[in-house]
Amino acid sequence: MKDKFSVCLSRAASSRVAASLFFAGVLAVPGIVNAAALEQFKSFVASTKSAKGEFVQRQIKVEGNGQEKPGASPASSGTFQFARPGKFIWTYQKPYEQVLQADGEKLYIYDKDLNQVTVKKLGNALGSSPAAILFGSNDLEKNFTLKEAPSKDGVEWLQATPKTKDTTFDSISIGLRNGMPVAMELRDSFGQVSQLSFTKFEKNPPVSTDQFKFKAPKGADVFQQ
Repeated sequence: MKDKFSVCLSRAASSRVAASLFFAGVLAVPGIVNAAALEQFKSFVASTKSAKGEFVQRQIKVEGNGQEKPGASPASSGTFQFARPGKFIWTYQKPYEQVLQADGEKLYIYDKDLNQVTVKKLGNALGSSPAAILFGSNDLEKNFTLKEAPSKDGVEWLQATPKTKDTTFDSISIGLRNGMPVAMELRDSFGQVSQLSFTKFEKNPPVSTDQFKFKAPKGADVFQQ
């Protein structure tokens, strides 16, 4: 059975319901400004308990030769905040309003236009999904094979390949600069690539457990899955 959270993220920029998932304006981490991607990434994961910022997401189709197909979906944008492990609020503001929110146990997907909430168990689904990179535990190498990728435009890249086949993603690339994530690329087996860029990344802001508790909007239809 495919990772349900990953399905939500991969479709988030391609359809009305899903469009309604991570990340230069960041502080440099001493000692790792020009470090390799893997070193930067491990330092980021070990030292980051919470974060918030803004994102832009664009979904494209890729030809067999790696070239981008015409007709890419319009870019989506919004904000995110998270607290490890498994608590986050991922908010799409444009072109459609949608919220993906998790309290560590359940995932809530709220579509404002439909005034509808879908509730799913978070469970172990987070482990091998792209969300685990930011929102999960520090034990990423349990679920991913990590390796260096070529740097580009001053950004060091790391490739994370899920160890399990029970996921919609073939690979996930993380771009880092000055010890912080600035971009991600999520590639699936259908030739789709979700490109995300992150700005205004604030590391370890004050957070409270209550802020991740989801409250269904008045009159919203709630569906349990």
